[in-house]
Amino acid sequence: MAKRIYPSDLTDEQWQLIEPYIPPPKPGGRPREIDMRHIINGLLYFSRTGCQWRMLEWKY
Repeated sequence: MAKRIYPSDLTDEQWQLIEPYIPPPKPGGRPREIDMRHIINGLLYFSRTGCQWRMLEWKY
């Protein structure tokens, strides 16, 4: 299933600037199952839209 792209999503250039500030997973811990870029995109989406009903579309 293809990921839907929202206007609030980070561009590749923006992600390259932010990615070095994301801490790596801790050794010996549970591996991350979700890409951190998806987490940041979700926070930006929520911040920009205020979670309007018409913008919600779950395809996962």
